[in-house]
Amino acid sequence: MLYIVATPIGNLKDITFRAVEILKSVDLIACEDTRHTKILLEYYGISKPTTSFFQHNRFIKGEYLLNLLKEGKNIALVSDAGTPGILDPGYNLINLAIRNNIELTFIPGPTAFVNALVLSGKPTHEFIFAGFLPNRSLARQNRLKKLANLKQTIVFYESCHRILATLEDILAVFGDKEIVTARELTKKFEEVKRGPVKDILEELRRQKPRGEFVVVI
Repeated sequence: MLYIVATPIGNLKDITFRAVEILKSVDLIACEDTRHTKILLEYYGISKPTTSFFQHNRFIKGEYLLNLLKEGKNIALVSDAGTPGILDPGYNLINLAIRNNIELTFIPGPTAFVNALVLSGKPTHEFIFAGFLPNRSLARQNRLKKLANLKQTIVFYESCHRILATLEDILAVFGDKEIVTARELTKKFEEVKRGPVKDILEELRRQKPRGEFVVVI
């Protein structure tokens, strides 16, 4: 069985009883970063073998994990934070398992964009999750122009290194629209800003942006 296990996005207590039970019971835990996952495992007294499974080894390690599953091993797949398969290489292993008729199940838990969407106060009955926008401004603006034609709430991730440039591009495409930015979700310094793009830009320029951002339009 391949268990797809969601893990906390910040607060280590945000994990289900079932997820802890599964992590204690499997033969192997496949992690994006074994050092990162070790913190969670030690917190819950889980002593199980781990192996790295990340973007650059996903094909070779995917075949290795598939062979173990075929031998009857139970494997838990976790990401560094949140739900495996959402913008991480877990997607590749999940599809590999499906194509090879390996039994799999999902142990639900946190996902950052869902937290931010709910906290935003924006309509949630229809929304588009746009992942990460392009790195370059022109490509990013072109993507934003396509998103601007939609009626749904738009949610996407952005790094602290690009958040200011991205907000400037949002201002160029959408005008001074009311948006929401969220960072450090579930952590001690959780921060959700709501307001016109110019106001949020001005606030973030005064401080050095840190952490991963979720933007809601």
